[in-house]
Amino acid sequence: MSEHVAAEIWSELKRYVNTVDRNEAAETVVQILMDNDIDVEDIRTAFKGDTDIKRALTVYLDNDKDYAEEDEDPEEEDPNEDDWEN
Repeated sequence: MSEHVAAEIWSELKRYVNTVDRNEAAETVVQILMDNDIDVEDIRTAFKGDTDIKRALTVYLDNDKDYAEEDEDPEEEDPNEDDWEN
């Protein structure tokens, strides 16, 4: 299923989700999309204007250490690393 189909389904179904439960439902939608290797930028594009999904995506990315590590600069190499062979 594409992220655009998911956005359309979410748009139609979210009105049936109680307001107090909507955050959790949006987090589940984001989790499913991410588990199916949908790119973050594609999710943002497909769900533009949907504050529930935007918030859920932010929460997901804040909690996803693997994704956060990809965004960080790689550590500099240890200059003494080559000294192991004397």
